[in-house]
Amino acid sequence: MAGFLKVVDIKYDMPDAGLAIRRVTYNIRNGKVLGAAAVKFIHGYGSTGKGGRIRVETRRYLEEQRQKRRIRGFITGEDFSIFDEPTRAAFALCDDLRRDPDLDRHNNGVTIAIL
Repeated sequence: MAGFLKVVDIKYDMPDAGLAIRRVTYNIRNGKVLGAAAVKFIHGYGSTGKGGRIRVETRRYLEEQRQKRRIRGFITGEDFSIFDEPTRAAFALCDDLRRDPDLDRHNNGVTIAIL
């Protein structure tokens, strides 16, 4: 049985990048403990629309965690589509992703960590 999708808004109070990354770390660990298969981080896309600090640092950190094999991988909101192979592979691990409202919306304000 596939695990569930945990959704976390890490930008709700406009934290600095350091606090946002601590929230990402906590929610990856907490998600694993709870049996989640994936965590969707809502980080926003920055006030300029070109990529805010929280978005950039979250993705940099997730890449680091992927390389250290602490997570399986991650999918950016821009790539989260039924036409994206990593997204389709993630469906097998987390069926909730098939019903996520951001699927095929190219939302660069979210990133999904696959645990």
